Amino acid sequence: MSGSILAASIVGVDDDLTEMTREELIAEIRQLRRGIREHRDASGHGLCWHHPALWGLLPEVTDPVPVIPPWPDFMEGCVRYRRSLDEQSPHAPRRHERYQ
Repeated sequence: MSGSILAASIVGVDDDLTEMTREELIAEIRQLRRGIREHRDASGHGLCWHHPALWGLLPEVTDPVPVIPPWPDFMEGCVRYRRSLDEQSPHAPRRHERYQ
């Protein structure tokens, strides 16, 4: 089941928002923005990792297990992602640091 189908199938998933006070909503938004910024500001090898901390900001408790493609397909996806960074950000700084 894809993520969008799964999210759409959870009826009332955001109903808690209607019960929150203005202050609680502001706190929730700040927490979500902090998580989004942390993810956005990832760089280097941090771009390639699984991000359960970001999903942990959602109120529903899940422990999604990713569907992992075979190595050749996975590596092809990594190469395509890296190429897309060159196309979308050709002037971004480059770092010559091996993963440890």
